[in-house]
Amino acid sequence: MRSRKGPGPGRRRPVLNSDETQQGRRRRDAKAQAKVRSLTVVKRRAPTPSVVFNTYWRFAVERQEIFFRRLQGNSAPWTTDTVLREHKFTNAYRASDRVSQYLIQQVIYPREYSLRDTVLRILLFKIFNKIETWEFLEEALGDVIEPNFSVERLDQLLSRALGAGASIYSAAYIMPSGPVSIRQARKHRMHLELLADLLRKGLPEQLAAVRGMAELYTQLVSLPSFGPFLAYQFATDLNYSPYFALSEMEFVMPGPGARDGIRKCFTSLGDYTEAEVIQWVADRQSEEFAARGLIFKSLWGRSLQLIDCQNLFCEVDKYARVVHPEVIGHTGRMRIKQRFVSKGSPTLPWFPPKWGLNDRIREHGQRASDAAAGR
Repeated sequence: MRSRKGPGPGRRRPVLNSDETQQGRRRRDAKAQAKVRSLTVVKRRAPTPSVVFNTYWRFAVERQEIFFRRLQGNSAPWTTDTVLREHKFTNAYRASDRVSQYLIQQVIYPREYSLRDTVLRILLFKIFNKIETWEFLEEALGDVIEPNFSVERLDQLLSRALGAGASIYSAAYIMPSGPVSIRQARKHRMHLELLADLLRKGLPEQLAAVRGMAELYTQLVSLPSFGPFLAYQFATDLNYSPYFALSEMEFVMPGPGARDGIRKCFTSLGDYTEAEVIQWVADRQSEEFAARGLIFKSLWGRSLQLIDCQNLFCEVDKYARVVHPEVIGHTGRMRIKQRFVSKGSPTLPWFPPKWGLNDRIREHGQRASDAAAGR
């Protein structure tokens, strides 16, 4: 057996004090890290902003100001910006929008639901994305939960509504008919059959096991009829529920409108993809507002998330059609279709409790109420 040789009497190791040892290790570590950096880090070309990029930040500030002015009970008009006054734009924060607020308050959190019922309710609501359709179904079925979910019954109800001339799908986005293998005579029947099949196959449990937004998106985009844009929107909506606690700053998937907005805001994307541009913008938001002397009122301390920056690109695409008509996007659209119509005074928003915002919002509402009463 070969014995391990030690230093031996004539091969004694030099003795270093602790300071010399630490300094040597630091120098070796620094050299090693520098070598790794020189091999792996390539400086990326940053995106090159256009004039519309300034408008992006000013639009975000003014749209958020309108949100707060309305909450404070100010009378219309809530802005001197004629484009914002006359046309419909979503809020700076997606979760503040009317349909998202309805989803959070009336679909997800009216009471405590099981995982399976929660996923069913969110996906059923979002497939149609129309408050009137949801309320019609709830009035007929009672609580929309798995025991009450019948494809035949819902098909009858929705077919009757269509027969009466109602529109059951929202115009906000188009739900595709799906691949030929699952198509039905009526699109809504196909979506109901698809949802029933996903429940049978354990989709809620599969989704709840994911470890991040990217993985949740990957699960959803693999489903029939759920393309990239819808899968990301549905992932965001599921993440509002108590069964998901995923970061909105981890993953983003730009939709068609956001892509057009990005192309208007930058003359070149440099070495960045469109998704990376959204991340770049979200990471720099404080510096970008400050550089323009803008004060942005956040959502009670919550900064703009990737989904919000994505939506802002979509809205700035529309806004720039009027304000920057010389900057043409991929679609070539030159007009904003939807006009603003007030739907009455907004109520105080309510967000997923895990965000920790609702106590602050109640305090805000109380202060506004006291001010209005002269207290």
